[in-house]
Amino acid sequence: MAEKVNKVVLAYSGGLDTSVILKWIIEKYDCEVITFSANLGQDEDIEQIRTNAQNTGASQIYIDDLRETFVKDFVFPAFRANVIYEGQYLLGTSLARPLIAQRQMEIAKLEGADAVSHGATGKGNDQVRFELAYLSIDPAIKIIAPWRQWGLTSRSALMQFAKSHNISVPATHEKPYSTDWNLLHISYEGGVLEDPWIPAPEDIYTLTVSPQQAPDQPEIIEIEFEQGDPIAINGKPLSPAEFLTELNRLGGIHGVGRVDIVENRYVGMKSRGIYETPGGTILRTAHMAMESITLDREVMQLRDSLIPKYAALIYNGFWFSPERHVMQTMIDETQQNVSGVVKIELYKGTCRVLGRKSENSLYRIDFATFEDDDVYTQKDADGFIRLNALRLRIPKMRRE
Repeated sequence: MAEKVNKVVLAYSGGLDTSVILKWIIEKYDCEVITFSANLGQDEDIEQIRTNAQNTGASQIYIDDLRETFVKDFVFPAFRANVIYEGQYLLGTSLARPLIAQRQMEIAKLEGADAVSHGATGKGNDQVRFELAYLSIDPAIKIIAPWRQWGLTSRSALMQFAKSHNISVPATHEKPYSTDWNLLHISYEGGVLEDPWIPAPEDIYTLTVSPQQAPDQPEIIEIEFEQGDPIAINGKPLSPAEFLTELNRLGGIHGVGRVDIVENRYVGMKSRGIYETPGGTILRTAHMAMESITLDREVMQLRDSLIPKYAALIYNGFWFSPERHVMQTMIDETQQNVSGVVKIELYKGTCRVLGRKSENSLYRIDFATFEDDDVYTQKDADGFIRLNALRLRIPKMRRE
């Protein structure tokens, strides 16, 4: 017998999984289901999502525009750390889940719901990300995770369920990809992509043109930073969401930001995914260039040593953990002088730093020059080298 549930708030995308879940929860628990859809920048028909939710039986429908919040409070803090998971993944899905879960829990409290639900499978990372966030906000909340409960064991079975219940969904047998789309990225998993030897079909890409088909002439842009966050492109001030939207457009034109990854999921298996992250790829490159002239060496190395741990916390669903908050405080402190302008060239799938300048620059031509200077005594290096070599010399001297 199913646990007694009075009212559920479902994280609803309008796709195959959550459309089936909406109907399944209504039938299984005989309860009211409220849907919540977050606009994080995905190019989807919001009104169609509303119509689908109404037709499938939702008692209430929340659709919130969270684009500015997503970029300002989740993407930018992570990119102040130059965050990257396993050297390749810029965490587009991982950064979106805690925001969706946070707003979902706000709606649950507002509507007096005693349960929340999501469409994540029992094999993936998202189930962990959603549920760790839920429980950090309300330890007593009931969680319905249909993929861990029902007998629908494949997306083919879900499509059959949808057909038998007259549910309109976008997935087809020809293109059964699982996708996640927001202002930071779009991802593709499943279908033919499950064989890591087979190249991704060109027709799956949405945000970027093929680098081979990109313009033959490079485009040069300037990105301005203030305390670690980007604030303008080519001198034009932009809000966080506007900035990433424009950077996605520019990167997409030039085929920047495509990656084909086999990553290690938190639950223990390896997974192959295709990601398009044009704006994020450019932003990370530019931010690192800005830091190269404004961050102290030891501060940079200390912060960089934390990137794998910080990225893993986000990837594994610990955005609301105390250790992530502590690390964020330290990371943000490192960004106080990271202000200035970076010049980037976009060309056929690449983004290349052409220049950087800052009023806070620690780079001094008079120290670094190979020409004559009056500020650096080269002979001082004698003692510096001998002192650093001391611990290397002593073992050899002892043996002799």
